[in-house]
Amino acid sequence: MAGLSRHRPALSPVRLLSVAALLLGLAACTPKPPEAPPAPKLTLSAARFDDLAGWQADRVAEALPALARSCGRLLRQPPDRALGPDGAMGRIADWTAPCRALDSVPAGDDAAARAYVETWFQPWLAADNGTAEGLFTGYYEAELHGSRTRQGPYQTPLLRRPDDLVMVDLGEFRPQLKGERIAGRVVNGQLKPFADRKAIEAGALANRDLELIWVDDAVDAFFLQIQGSGRVLLDDGGELRVGYDGQNGHPYVAIGRELVARGAIPKDQVSMQSIRAWLEANPAEVQAILDSNPSYVFFRVLEGEGPVGGQGIALTPGRSLAVDRSFIAYGVPLWLDAQDPLDPAARLRRLLVAQDTGGAIRGPVRGDVFWGHGPAAEQRAGLMKSRGRYWLLLPKTVSPSLS
Repeated sequence: MAGLSRHRPALSPVRLLSVAALLLGLAACTPKPPEAPPAPKLTLSAARFDDLAGWQADRVAEALPALARSCGRLLRQPPDRALGPDGAMGRIADWTAPCRALDSVPAGDDAAARAYVETWFQPWLAADNGTAEGLFTGYYEAELHGSRTRQGPYQTPLLRRPDDLVMVDLGEFRPQLKGERIAGRVVNGQLKPFADRKAIEAGALANRDLELIWVDDAVDAFFLQIQGSGRVLLDDGGELRVGYDGQNGHPYVAIGRELVARGAIPKDQVSMQSIRAWLEANPAEVQAILDSNPSYVFFRVLEGEGPVGGQGIALTPGRSLAVDRSFIAYGVPLWLDAQDPLDPAARLRRLLVAQDTGGAIRGPVRGDVFWGHGPAAEQRAGLMKSRGRYWLLLPKTVSPSLS
């Protein structure tokens, strides 16, 4: 009775019942607000190699050098260190024997490589709360033209990492935050946000001698930040290889999404090629579009073999995969089955190794294939927006409970 006006006569039990029924009926007729989607969660279900379509056709031996590089990093870690969420990918000790057995596989022998994988590993279908299909994209080692000095067309700098940029791996403080990172600068003993892209482009870091190299195209420099590494062909005839050396801590925002929101490009036509074409045709709006992504990446010169992925090793074209480290550990081999970016009617089925990460790679079933260097790699990476699935190949001593 608390909800009834005191100035109205008391209602009979029958009337009260009818009002209650009416209220319940109205409540039933009122549309419920949509339920929030469940938080992303990696779920794994056991499979067999017979379940992997194309397993017998792949040149599996091409992936073993990539796996060997990852094994080299894994075996330098403590044997009891857990891999993946809740140790779902086992401990380093589980990987010791499979990694050491790699030395006995003849180079280039696909049959021997397949036998090795089948002997030591068990496939597990990865899913997000039971949904196995996810998005797979591609990236490549970009090529730019630059100069060691600012002159002529070379007016866009690639910046070194500022010495006051602090990058924090939150997983070192809270296990449940493994794979999450923030960045900023310390002000009066407190970590504060670092300058965003717009501020940096406007000169927030000017006069600090951070210019690593000068390039001739601001859009090329922007896409280099997305790819994470590249080669700069210098005006003096030399070549410089540069790679990721930090990020300003602001979230990555896809400019393709901004262009779709503006009605500039239809959603189903978004690709790196279509984005570049639009930017070229609308030079007056380029800076505003680029600034819609507040994330900004800093670079260093790379020496020796490269480019280098997040695991700290050289990436292998067509065999290295960037993943979300909140769910997938570095060094895990995976079997990918997705649409081929060059032929939507065909399938891309191959063995890859998780060796990198990226700001846009989020979720349990999400990957970014590294395609290498050159025009063919750029085309394939730019077009890749494929739906597909992947299986984690885990040592047979590992029995994940993620289901």
